[in-house]
Amino acid sequence: MHIEGLRVRIKIQKQETITDKYGNHKSGWSDYFSCWATPSTQTGQEGEEAAHTEEEDRLDFTVRYCTETAAVTSKKYRILLGDRIYNIVHVDDMGFKHNSRKFHAELVER
Repeated sequence: MHIEGLRVRIKIQKQETITDKYGNHKSGWSDYFSCWATPSTQTGQEGEEAAHTEEEDRLDFTVRYCTETAAVTSKKYRILLGDRIYNIVHVDDMGFKHNSRKFHAELVER
């Protein structure tokens, strides 16, 4: 992995259960880790849902392997890139060489 490709700063957030002052539990997002990444293969696909065509924005993020990125799964983590939120769809371990990890993600519509 070439370090000059890591040119975009991303923030990884973790989904956690938060307890408010009344003891109620709710799901929320907290900042987990920030690192440099290489975004790639941005593809635009169209999906049809309820007779309405929507564009899907997918992006792959390649990051260096470390203990923090090794813990990231597709179920409880998401990626922030600027003001855009990406849900992690799949995590690729890049041949289990412990050099890098690739997160396949799709844009969340707000």
